[in-house]
Amino acid sequence: MLTRNCLGITSLVAGGLIAGCSSDSSSTSPKDNLADATGTITNACVYDGYAAMQGASGETLCLDTEGTLAFWINADGSYGFPEATPGSTENNTADPIETSTDVGSTMPSDSTVSADKPAEDSTDSEPASETQSCTTDKALYTVNGISYYKNEDGSLYYFDTDCNKTSLSTIAPASSSSENSDDPETDASSASRPGLSSSETATPVSSSSNATPSSSAVTVPNSSASVATPSNGSVPAITYAASGATVENNNNCVTVTGGEVVITCAGDYDFSGSYNGADAQIRVYSPKSDSGVYLNLRGLTLSNTADAPIYAQMSSKTFVVAKSGTTNTLSDGSSRTKSYTYVNSNNETKVDTTGACIYAKDDLTIKGEGTLIVKGNYNNGIHTSNDLRFRGATTINVTAVNNGLKGKGTVDIENGNITIAATNGDGIKSDEGEDAGSIVDNKGIVNIKGGNITITKAGDDGIQAYNYIIVQDSVSEPNIKVTSTGKGIVSDNRVYINAGKIDISSGDDGVHSNQNIYFNGGYTTIAAPKNDGVHADSTLMINDGTIYVTNSYEGLEAWYIKANGGITDVYGTDDAWNAAGGNDGSGNTNQGGQSNWGFGPGGGMGGGMGSSSGFLTITGGVHHAKTGSGDTDGIDSNGELTISGGVVIVECQISGGMGGSFDADGTASLTSKTVLGFSSGSSEKGTNYNVSFTTGNYYGTSNIAFKPSISGRYMVATTGQPAQVSNTSSYQKSVTFPSGSTVYYNE
Repeated sequence: MLTRNCLGITSLVAGGLIAGCSSDSSSTSPKDNLADATGTITNACVYDGYAAMQGASGETLCLDTEGTLAFWINADGSYGFPEATPGSTENNTADPIETSTDVGSTMPSDSTVSADKPAEDSTDSEPASETQSCTTDKALYTVNGISYYKNEDGSLYYFDTDCNKTSLSTIAPASSSSENSDDPETDASSASRPGLSSSETATPVSSSSNATPSSSAVTVPNSSASVATPSNGSVPAITYAASGATVENNNNCVTVTGGEVVITCAGDYDFSGSYNGADAQIRVYSPKSDSGVYLNLRGLTLSNTADAPIYAQMSSKTFVVAKSGTTNTLSDGSSRTKSYTYVNSNNETKVDTTGACIYAKDDLTIKGEGTLIVKGNYNNGIHTSNDLRFRGATTINVTAVNNGLKGKGTVDIENGNITIAATNGDGIKSDEGEDAGSIVDNKGIVNIKGGNITITKAGDDGIQAYNYIIVQDSVSEPNIKVTSTGKGIVSDNRVYINAGKIDISSGDDGVHSNQNIYFNGGYTTIAAPKNDGVHADSTLMINDGTIYVTNSYEGLEAWYIKANGGITDVYGTDDAWNAAGGNDGSGNTNQGGQSNWGFGPGGGMGGGMGSSSGFLTITGGVHHAKTGSGDTDGIDSNGELTISGGVVIVECQISGGMGGSFDADGTASLTSKTVLGFSSGSSEKGTNYNVSFTTGNYYGTSNIAFKPSISGRYMVATTGQPAQVSNTSSYQKSVTFPSGSTVYYNE
């Protein structure tokens, strides 16, 4: 880019612009030439025949009669010129393609954590950087760091920080800024949407039981038609009262019929007031080629007795923004009698019935600094058929008959204080691909990057996804609490716990996957007294973090359990750790048809294993396993057992049967120097010592010492006869488990 102040006479030659310029000029700004004698701006680009368009950063873009950018005028009055002719390769490089992260395409490595962690999802992150791409199309120009592209009709557009496609708007004479200067909440996305008005409208299609939009609405035959009257520069303000809705500053994109408000083009719209009725609805029907629709809630109570109060029928993206300092309450009817016939972006006629209090067919983002209360009396609380995102420190309280939050494509949470009560369904759900039984790339995902999430009640599962669930701290440390009748956190394919504080109380498994589970960080507490604390049909990999299973039937269960690190403190009334093939509780022996590590849907871990199969390997970490009484095993493998590293403490209260502290149906190798087993019966694997122990003393070897919480007379050690330890100060390291016990050891 070349920017300079220009002096003298400027001539138009062969459709181009030639100017006499000086980089050190201190002359009057060229903008002084834009006004006539009355001070009215007559031509923002100075020269006849040039169209003045509003740039993304406040500059004026000047396009010639062919729509080619000739020059621009910055806010400080300086001129800028394109460095390359449009169409040349010098300045026509495509934006970097955003990296896709299909975490299932790479085989994990035993020795590294990173191979088992999906890359952090940067999709729709805010603010966008220059390395982010919203398209693979080649940019025509880059002006002040913003890339511009051309539509088929020759008009220019760019992408804002949310990757919303934003068309340039014409600067009208004597125009004024349309930004909301009195808005106390700074919205980065608003700053990138100069003009706030759209260049397009769409024809709203009424529901079968609603009145036709009034004749005052601007009706156009297709989504590419222009608005006849431009916005006056102010955000439309819709106010609800007992009689219905009224609108001020109508930009010809708002139709009001009683309590029904239909939005037909992109931009910001403010909503306030209170209304209750069968027609209490904000409906968005905006061209998908347009930029996003922002529904700014500024103290709104909207109760629809028959349908959804917010219905985003079509848009590129819809944003529901709870403005700072406001409380907004939305509730829907407990039944549905309406259906909606409309034409979608593919020119297909669709018939739709809303299935949630906030119901969207396209991308939906919830944001803001205020409070949003959602009451889903019919089905789901908040639902979109595509991607559902949460941005900003919004306080959100959702109650729902079925699912609390459902983004069929993805659910992406960066921030917010979210409380969910789902009577019969899941707290949070994403199930793209489930109907077809196959993974859709980058869909069927719940991605939690920050925020505080409390699921006070889930009639089914707490958090459920078909493809994968990832909890990470790419924005802030997530704090998640789940109380569920079913499973706490569950995926048909993969679960990644990379960070955060997670507290689960579940009627079924605490964390469950039909394929693989990876713990790479975080602090996870689980109470699942009737089932497994953590269960993976295929692989359970523990690389880092803390896993505290306070109560379970079996603490950790998978066909292949491998612990490379981390801290585990597990109590199971049956086995504490169990490596066994097949589905949860099924004893399934059909392990064929799947490659190692169990990636992908369908089947378990691979290679045609026998009926008594399983692998349990510990190479690192610090682990405490405790069982209840009965025919119980501390650490049990239905196949091979290998403990070559790490610190392992087992307390097994076996009172009949076979097993004990360590058990394996196949070969067993216990070579780590920091292994201790305490049991009331002998252990099937490992070296047994007849050493009586009580709860009041430490016992161990020169490598490890631990004070048991049970009494007995059989101990397992790997470095010779264990004995009572009177002084623990000689040990180099110690770890206190979440349950309160401390282990001392030397590496």
